[in-house]
Amino acid sequence: MDKDRIEGAARSVKGTIKEAVGKVTGDKKTEAEGQADKAAGKVQNTVGGAKDAARDALK
Repeated sequence: MDKDRIEGAARSVKGTIKEAVGKVTGDKKTEAEGQADKAAGKVQNTVGGAKDAARDALK
């Protein structure tokens, strides 16, 4: 498993938590940052998946 997949998943979870905290506290900035982190984590996870697929295809 590529490290980008692990880091991406962790970043996505962090974003989800941050977004929820922002919603609970009414802090729109924190909520937006959480959404951005979540999206970036999903992208990073996807990149890691592509790297894994490329590595497997070369085997």
